[in-house]
Amino acid sequence: MSDTKHGAGRRRSVRLLIPVVVLIVATATLIVSSSTTPAGASTATHGRAPIPASAFHNSTGVTSTSVTIGNISTETAGLFTGAVVGTKAYAAYVNSQGGINGRRIVVATYDDNFTGSGNKDSTQTAVDNDFATVGGFSLEDNFGGTVLAANPGVPNVQLSLSAYTSALVNTYSPDPIGKGWATGALTYFKDKFPNEIAHTGTLTSALPSALATWAIERATMEHLGYKIVYQPSVPVTQSDFTANVVAMKNAGVKLLYMDQLPQNYTSAVVKALNQQNFHPTLVIGVSAYSEALVPNSGGAAAINGAYLEQPASLFLGEDSASIPAVHTFLTWVQKVSPGFTPDYYTLAGWASAELFATALKNAGAKPTRGSELAALRKITTFSTAHLTAPISPVNRTPALCYILARIVNGKFQRLDDPPATGPTYGYRCDGKYYIPG
Repeated sequence: MSDTKHGAGRRRSVRLLIPVVVLIVATATLIVSSSTTPAGASTATHGRAPIPASAFHNSTGVTSTSVTIGNISTETAGLFTGAVVGTKAYAAYVNSQGGINGRRIVVATYDDNFTGSGNKDSTQTAVDNDFATVGGFSLEDNFGGTVLAANPGVPNVQLSLSAYTSALVNTYSPDPIGKGWATGALTYFKDKFPNEIAHTGTLTSALPSALATWAIERATMEHLGYKIVYQPSVPVTQSDFTANVVAMKNAGVKLLYMDQLPQNYTSAVVKALNQQNFHPTLVIGVSAYSEALVPNSGGAAAINGAYLEQPASLFLGEDSASIPAVHTFLTWVQKVSPGFTPDYYTLAGWASAELFATALKNAGAKPTRGSELAALRKITTFSTAHLTAPISPVNRTPALCYILARIVNGKFQRLDDPPATGPTYGYRCDGKYYIPG
């Protein structure tokens, strides 16, 4: 076991549960999705192997005036439509400034319809026709990963939910998967609530990927002195958490650390907590950070006092005055999709597109897939203009830094964070990576 400042780690996950409206009809699909390596898939292209020489002669999707990228996302029931909107929003923003080296970014979109075959077929179409795959978000991206593994000269710039696809030589992510957990936020709450951490509860999904992620976080919490007294995994179709709340109350939970539940689940848990008149200290994460959280929880009084920790700014607008990129992000989301309510998936699409464009600027006047990959390999630090905490795309190093906030009068307000005008741009960078061994 080790604590490191520069190890591969991960502090939280946004990929554990998704809206019930889809999952009620798709549970069987999810159980075989992102956590596994596809049957028969080769791992030979994992790691940073040499870029194929042929890639430096391949300009698929490039014309004298445009570069076409493919976004492969699950848009069924609007599931990850935010990733499409975010990618298009960044492209529109760049295009308004003249594009990249005189070329506009054109986004070709593919809905995989929540199926592995759909993701694989869409990925193949993008490989055949587009310069790169950018900004996609899908629980089925391990299937597309087999196509990308067979085409290591095609840049894949996205927040992949598959450990297999994430590790491919041609994958670069604004939110890399790691083997450990950052200790900063956990240490903060340990120091703030030294008695409560001996009575910690949590909820996580029964999906294999979720359980694997929770195992790393649990090991980190226990390393820091947390005692987990309630830790059930719940079906992805669950919408009523009354029985769980009663059980955690009987278990003596004093700190409910739910940094891995999305908004719809968090809201349902909060409602059950209030119905049972049970009020442990509540900590949530970036998946629950949403404009819908407070109203869906029953209003401000139902959730006031809850804590938020995440490796991103308050990108829904609270940080607009102090972090200019927040205003830019929200402005262009509305330009490309008026009335759309952004979420973390929207930010992931935007961040992926920005990472791709950052490399494209340095890929030469006549970019090839190879020169794009070579430029991506030179990006050692990336922070989406401080919308997100810095990571290392080439080294696949996740965010060490984070912010803290609290819900006050129904609004998210920063808590104990350094000023956004300071050297860390409002992020706390006081933790280490703990890698269970």
